[in-house]
Amino acid sequence: MDNFCLECGTKLMGRVDKKFCNDQCRNNYHNKENREDSILVRNVNSILRKNRNILKNLNPVGKAKVKKQELVAAGFNFKYFTNIYSTKDKRNYYFVYEHGYTDIGNDYFALVINTDI
Repeated sequence: MDNFCLECGTKLMGRVDKKFCNDQCRNNYHNKENREDSILVRNVNSILRKNRNILKNLNPVGKAKVKKQELVAAGFNFKYFTNIYSTKDKRNYYFVYEHGYTDIGNDYFALVINTDI
């Protein structure tokens, strides 16, 4: 039974369970297989990185109060965050890594930094 490289189609010599003729073909094959997932992950990481930088720049001392419009104008995307912390009084803090925010009403958000990470 003849085996052929899954990437380039070259006839394989050697072990019967061999799938690729060399490391380059193996890497190319797996990179193509993972490309869609990699693009999705890269795009989400890019949004998270941007959100983190926005929170970091608007909160240089560890606690701040900003208008929602400041976040929106900077390009903050409220759909992307890394975790939620709920307080005993049911207030949710949304975190992008160590930088967090919560809605305090009247179009204002409190910004905080979690130093326990």
